Amino acid sequence: MLELKAQPLTQDAFAPFGEVIDVRTSDSFPINAGLTQRHHDLAKVEILGEEAHTLISIFVSQPISVPLELRFLERHPQGSQAFMPLHEERFIVVVAPKGETIDPQEVRAFVTDGRQGVNYRAGTWHAIQSVLEREGEFLVVDRGGKGNNCDEYPIDLRITLDQA
Repeated sequence: MLELKAQPLTQDAFAPFGEVIDVRTSDSFPINAGLTQRHHDLAKVEILGEEAHTLISIFVSQPISVPLELRFLERHPQGSQAFMPLHEERFIVVVAPKGETIDPQEVRAFVTDGRQGVNYRAGTWHAIQSVLEREGEFLVVDRGGKGNNCDEYPIDLRITLDQA
């Protein structure tokens, strides 16, 4: 079983897998007569394949226990998938690069600070939604349309949190 410590999520560390969505580190500009600050173009939405369209959903996830034990990672080969917590929920992010197989040496684990979201690029292997501490609500942007857009890859993982 591969054991990983989830490190703090940073844009640089997560860049090979997608984007970190975080208004604290993004450029913005005023709109609506100066009453709203727009943090623009924070992630690249990818929708590939026949009759593809963008979905906006709310996921309600139950908290997991740590250590988190996973038996598979999944990927969405025809579209990106973004998760943004609605109530500052912290969650664990486990990812591996695109490809037909997963090299255990390339699997990474991160933990968000509750104000960060992630956008997994199309084809990026990732874990199921793994919210910590309490039930979580997430705004999710991903792809709908014809064709298979979810593959699973068996892998035994145990994730703990970095105490540093």
